[in-house]
Amino acid sequence: MAAAGLGSTIGPVVVLLSAGVLAVPLFRRLGLGSVLGYFAAGALVGPSAFGLFPDPAAILHVSELGVVMFLFLIGLELRPQKLWAMRGQIFGLGLAQVVACIGLLTAVGILMFGLKPIPAFIAGAGFVLSSTAVIMSMLQERGELAGPGGQKAVSILLFEDLSIVPLLALVAWLAPDDHGGASWTSVGLGAAAVAALLIAGRYLIDPFFGLLARARAREVLTAGALLVVLGAALLMEAAGLSMAMGTFLAGVMLSGSSYRHQVEADVEPFKGLLMGLFFLAVGMSLDVGVVVARWPLLIGLLLAFAVVKALGIYAVARLFGSPHGPAFRRALMFAQGGEFAFVLYTAAAGGGVIPPGDAALFSTVIILSMALTPLVLAIAGRFRREEKKSLDGIEEARDLRGRVLLIGFGRFGQIAAQLLLTRGVDVSMIENDPDRIREAGRFGFRIFYGDGTRLDTLHHSGAAEAEVIMVCVDDRKAANRIVELVKAHFPLARLLVRSYDRIHSIELIRAGVDIEVRETFDAALRLGAEGLRALGCSEERTAEALATIRRLDAERLTAQVQGDVMAGREQMPTRPVPEPLTPPLAPPPRAAVEEG
Repeated sequence: MAAAGLGSTIGPVVVLLSAGVLAVPLFRRLGLGSVLGYFAAGALVGPSAFGLFPDPAAILHVSELGVVMFLFLIGLELRPQKLWAMRGQIFGLGLAQVVACIGLLTAVGILMFGLKPIPAFIAGAGFVLSSTAVIMSMLQERGELAGPGGQKAVSILLFEDLSIVPLLALVAWLAPDDHGGASWTSVGLGAAAVAALLIAGRYLIDPFFGLLARARAREVLTAGALLVVLGAALLMEAAGLSMAMGTFLAGVMLSGSSYRHQVEADVEPFKGLLMGLFFLAVGMSLDVGVVVARWPLLIGLLLAFAVVKALGIYAVARLFGSPHGPAFRRALMFAQGGEFAFVLYTAAAGGGVIPPGDAALFSTVIILSMALTPLVLAIAGRFRREEKKSLDGIEEARDLRGRVLLIGFGRFGQIAAQLLLTRGVDVSMIENDPDRIREAGRFGFRIFYGDGTRLDTLHHSGAAEAEVIMVCVDDRKAANRIVELVKAHFPLARLLVRSYDRIHSIELIRAGVDIEVRETFDAALRLGAEGLRALGCSEERTAEALATIRRLDAERLTAQVQGDVMAGREQMPTRPVPEPLTPPLAPPPRAAVEEG
């Protein structure tokens, strides 16, 4: 009996995992991305195909925690100062895009499809709320999240997430049974919840993790991280706000904490698994019955909304100074609806603002738009000729044979290369930025074009014959990918890697690199030494201090590699040391004192 119950629980999990494990690698190999793979797998096992999961809504509700954790991790990367610096983009660019696109899509619904004003407004407003999960996943997959375009996308998505609050309040006001006071109560409750979260983040979270860290149990810290994420989500949901927005704020509050890296490492695996489950659940939610019954209106709404929204986004992007290429790419990426549209349509149908049939139709439009976005971007990328044009006059990496292969010719790689070149070492240098290659050519460097994250490029660049491979790229994800390829396919080469920060150093050491060098460590030590000299400290004492800090740092790094990021923290000098770092000189003989 118990075995049967266990089998009925594990069976669906095995089916979901199998669908994802089979579909995602296939779609990535085809160049279509993992998101579309999850959608396709979900549609295949959902009620509209094989019917293995008759209630995808239940899975969707649980898997929304993946989106919640994604926003939490994004918040961890944005300190309050940085978020404040982005306020112009959030409330300028984000507001302009949302308002313009809602107006355009409402007009499309009324003029092209004969919808009444209120249903047209609800349909358009839901489609304007782009999918945070889809866009963030694609940006992260392409390594663009930290760039200027990625930061603008984050700003727009943040404003769209904020927009769900006034939109839900408006739906409540439009509902036939609304009496006018509930919306104001909801606003007050939401404001109180946000204030409570900000206060807790400012004064309670850091001491809370300090208490857990003293227990010296990794699983307790993991449980604490999940408690913070889920607690913030629950608070926001109880207040009628977006769960994702609540956890984003919690992440921002934790971004300045000394426990930030530990929390990030603990939450990351859960986020990835739940995000995949979310995309599977969205694919399962596709209602083929609605598609068959109302396909002319469905296809018309999908095409019209996507095209008009893309035009509106492109116009706003150009108005705010974006060049044609980034504006066009943003328009393609955002030309879809998102997960918050389901919340809006459900609330509108439940309040009698739109008929349930229209809510099902609009939701199907959203699902199809989310599924088609990765496909549209993949097709657009195939037809672009900008990269080929930009490589005019630049040599691509072919049959290189240097003793050293240097990947990445930015500010770090340039200095490292010059040291080797002064000793007559034969260095093959590759870089994936055509402008940087041209600029280096003006100074006499011969740099070849190549993407070090591709195995074929590494072969063409001579990785199989190189004695040393130096990875000097300024992208943590790209560096990890190169390390993975080199360790798997060129194990005889000594692997020297530029590290972004301490956490990255730990990852690289665990991956088996020969040498990792933190890009700012030696420069920071030199500046600290100059500070001692400026205070009159002797060269001998300055050298002793440098040696001590290097020793303590190495011991702490070893402890962290073997344990977690909190290991060895007692090795960090966090306040003035009460006694000298080195043993004091022996006191002079007593006789000498007496004679003096």
